[in-house]
Amino acid sequence: MKAHHNIVIVGGGNAGISTAAQLLRQDSTLDVAILDGSKKHYYQPAWTLVGGGEFNIQDTARDEASVIPTGAKWIQQMVSAFLPEENTITLADGSTLGYNYLIVAPGIQLNWSDVKGLKENLGKNGVCSNYSFESAPYTWECIQNTKGGKALFTNPNTPIKCGGAPQKIMYLAADYFKKHQVSTQVELWSGGTRVFGVEKYENTLKKVIARYGIHTQFFVKLAEIDGPAKKAKFVGIGEGNKDQEYWVEYDMIHVTPPQSAPDFIKNSPLANATGWVDVEKFTLQHVKYKNIFGCGDAAGLPVSRTGAAIRKQVPVLVENLLALMKGEPLKGVYSGYSSCPIITGYDQLVLAEFDYNNNPMETFPFDQSKERWSMYQMKKYLLPYLYWNQILPGRM
Repeated sequence: MKAHHNIVIVGGGNAGISTAAQLLRQDSTLDVAILDGSKKHYYQPAWTLVGGGEFNIQDTARDEASVIPTGAKWIQQMVSAFLPEENTITLADGSTLGYNYLIVAPGIQLNWSDVKGLKENLGKNGVCSNYSFESAPYTWECIQNTKGGKALFTNPNTPIKCGGAPQKIMYLAADYFKKHQVSTQVELWSGGTRVFGVEKYENTLKKVIARYGIHTQFFVKLAEIDGPAKKAKFVGIGEGNKDQEYWVEYDMIHVTPPQSAPDFIKNSPLANATGWVDVEKFTLQHVKYKNIFGCGDAAGLPVSRTGAAIRKQVPVLVENLLALMKGEPLKGVYSGYSSCPIITGYDQLVLAEFDYNNNPMETFPFDQSKERWSMYQMKKYLLPYLYWNQILPGRM
């Protein structure tokens, strides 16, 4: 293995692959290496549809080798440590890799073990989650097998990838129960403070919640699952209910696990005080190490962590990195754009698009806060096609 590359990209997910592809489209002679030990690449936004019985899980996975851009070197290892003062990375096997420029895009870490009993019960006892390839299909089983009682949907008090995902599957389940005349009480137990951070879209979602008769509880986090007894323990985290405990019986519970930056980021010199890659929010350049950039879910940006956000971050990063390499000023600016296609039922979707200041940044010439059949079709059919054929190859 070559011990040094001009540009090293940590992470072979959406952010890492599309960044490499766009760099090589700009200059095919660039020496680019991608560090990732994963053998599979997943289109994770479709896992909500898998959980709702609308998508085949096998269609969300491809071999990682198939998405590595032509001209990039794939190093099939994970990172153990960063030595930015020396411009080197320590790999999992103990070897070191040098770089001139580093792009850090390893994605987000799912902390299943932070909830007592979650790992042991996931995939059985009515405990499901769309947040892994292995467990997403069981969500659909749970929805179909629920004949009454309570269906709980959790949202942790940590940043998560696709902030709307915990609600999307909840609305699909509620719509399924309604259409099949199943009398099940649907409940959202959330560590957040409100339904959605952008008022325009939140107003619509409040009406959706009322339509399905969903009960909501905020300022709580899931602490424990007793699978055999089908009970979940929540604890209060707000000033008004701090340390209060709730044991709630369920027939099914969809869990969104607590999430964080990967441990090798949190424990590195690249991290900010909360563990994320410490980048400047407009240029995506590291605040201390100027030859390092970050983007995607692990970046310390005050933004919803979505594939749509990555699609807007990558061109800015590419423009600024190439400018830095030429000794030119960094002119690329990321506005904080993110998008959350919020499924509100079968064949219904609200397309939320917004910036750092939670101001709507809508693409289409109509009110995107309204539930639309057309936007659902876009989510189900168009976006997966664009991901594999346009976004990953660096064409958009």
